[in-house]
Amino acid sequence: MAEIRNRARNRTQQAKGKAKEVTGRATGNRDLDAKGRADRKKGKAKQAGENVRDAFRR
Repeated sequence: MAEIRNRARNRTQQAKGKAKEVTGRATGNRDLDAKGRADRKKGKAKQAGENVRDAFRR
């Protein structure tokens, strides 16, 4: 159950990051663009960690 919650949080973080990134680019706000890219990378890294954890559980 916690795995599903973690995956959902990771996907949400990626989606928020993408939204920030797109908004930052559209408005010319470099800081927002950078924060969006950072959020997406964090979400992807966490998702990769979940995948590794799942591989060892099997």
